[in-house]
Amino acid sequence: MTDTAAGQHDIDSPGQLARRRHGQSVLSRIDGHAGEAVIDSLADINPALGHHIAAFGFGDIYDRPGLDPRSRQLVTLGSLIALGGCEPQLKVHIGAALNVGISRDEITEVILHAACYCGFPRAVNASVVAREVFIERDTAPAT
Repeated sequence: MTDTAAGQHDIDSPGQLARRRHGQSVLSRIDGHAGEAVIDSLADINPALGHHIAAFGFGDIYDRPGLDPRSRQLVTLGSLIALGGCEPQLKVHIGAALNVGISRDEITEVILHAACYCGFPRAVNASVVAREVFIERDTAPAT
């Protein structure tokens, strides 16, 4: 393995640490502590995956120009609903959607719209997750 290839895979190299810090900054701006908790939950089992979620997913992709955070969250909600089986990630991104100014009505409209393309079972599952997030927001202590 060349030094360049080794550095590319060393998630703790200075360049990779800078990418991860930038991605974590973007992630916390959008998801608050929920996104941080996802990254932290991978530390003992797959720290490289947590690194790439932060560095690539949020630092390199999410922070690109061309789409605002609101539009990116709408795309993300539609994608996760269509995939199915992503309810924990959907929960984080419904929270993120609320954080970037997407209303509850818009979230439920995205879910309804997705039912036409990915089916009622996935839309029902997404509705259950949305309800959980909305209840958690309603019952969270004021900060």
